[in-house]
Amino acid sequence: MPYYDLPAQIRSVRPELDAAIARTLDSCAFCLGPEVAQFERDFAAYQGARHCVGFNSGTSALHVAMRLLNIGPGDEVITTPFTFIATSWAIAYVGAKPVFVDIDDRTMNMDPRLVERAVTARTKAVMPVHLYGQPFDVDPIAEVCGRRRIPLVEDAAQSHGARYKGRTVGTFGELSAFSFYPGKNLGACGEGGALATNNADYARRACALREHGSTARYYHDEVGYNYRMEGIQGAVLSVKLRHLPAWTAARRRIAHRYHALLSSTPLKLPVEAAGVESVYHLYVVRHPKRDRLREHLEARGIGTALHYPLPLHLQKCFAGLGHRAGDFPVSEAAAKGCISLPIYPDMTDAQVEYVAAMICEFKDW
Repeated sequence: MPYYDLPAQIRSVRPELDAAIARTLDSCAFCLGPEVAQFERDFAAYQGARHCVGFNSGTSALHVAMRLLNIGPGDEVITTPFTFIATSWAIAYVGAKPVFVDIDDRTMNMDPRLVERAVTARTKAVMPVHLYGQPFDVDPIAEVCGRRRIPLVEDAAQSHGARYKGRTVGTFGELSAFSFYPGKNLGACGEGGALATNNADYARRACALREHGSTARYYHDEVGYNYRMEGIQGAVLSVKLRHLPAWTAARRRIAHRYHALLSSTPLKLPVEAAGVESVYHLYVVRHPKRDRLREHLEARGIGTALHYPLPLHLQKCFAGLGHRAGDFPVSEAAAKGCISLPIYPDMTDAQVEYVAAMICEFKDW
């Protein structure tokens, strides 16, 4: 059983994808164009945001978010050490410093109790991550940001459609960034990303920055990038967006089935905090003997993954920040114990039950 069966998803919507891609081929609108513009409108409506700007990756969207806030050398951005590295890349790309705060042991999201003590005179943004599809605790972090007049940027790369107290994530901060990497809940046939915002000035500048800093061809107002979304990806994403609510419901059903089947095991299971609706981009469980469990499952044909085995503060590329093992103990413990189980909309009940049965068969706890 694969960890993630992307071919099954493609097969389920292949006729729609073929028609959308053929339409783009006929128009030859390969860079931006009407398919991207339509997706931007559709995704903004889905999110409940006024503006959506498409990019060639979620990393590019995060980078441009830093540029929109005029963050640069000497500035600091508070973020989490337990996530994919693109979050901190965006900070580093503009010459700013990632300032890490540890995670909450229950949710594995940024611990809101630690945010304010990390604020300094150089703090120019707070950028938490809605990790694994689970919204971070928005209210206390937004309260600190509002009181200290610090922009909140949501890294929603893993959480398309997740909800916090009835409201879709990606609508709480001044800016929010999404990834459409193929394995995401809403994935392109290649790379893709987006920024969502209610600020029209940010949206206009983001459109210029993604296209070489240009608002009129061959006239460049500031240093920009080639971060344009491809027309084919806009067409693909528009097709898949129509199916996202059903796919999300399937993920939630599978996750709740896992909850029921694994509740008697020694595993630490995902926790859906009060007032939160996770979209279960990943189903991550934890145990100190994670590696042995992974070997046990893979010997029985069950694919697994590790998200994420080494926290960012211990990555070689960030050695210059001066962190050591023990600085963020909750993140470090999560990294040593986490294992991602198969979860994707096309999983059958029999497959879910097989994974759970093989876990229950494991005796080396």
